[in-house]
Amino acid sequence: MIVKDLLDPLPPPGPDESLETLLSRGDVRFERIVSTGQASPPGFWYDQAETEVVVLLAGAATLRFADGDRLIALRAGALVEIPAHARHRVEATQADPPTVWLAVFFP
Repeated sequence: MIVKDLLDPLPPPGPDESLETLLSRGDVRFERIVSTGQASPPGFWYDQAETEVVVLLAGAATLRFADGDRLIALRAGALVEIPAHARHRVEATQADPPTVWLAVFFP
């Protein structure tokens, strides 16, 4: 059994996002990501072989999708399903308070 508060404690701000695998069972993985102003590098796109569902637990972020050059602004409580191979990038994340994501990956 795992019992964890996803919002406390948070890691200290740094140059990189903090990524913590919370649970991994077979092909399903849960991660907590803490962002403090980070964004994807210029020209970089995620193109993942698995589907990702993200829930923004705190803060705010903006995602960009290559298909149609769509921007999606997220705030706490938002849920986004990112299908496998949907090219996307993180345009911006709120630094203070930190942006906290719960990401679930599955085939």
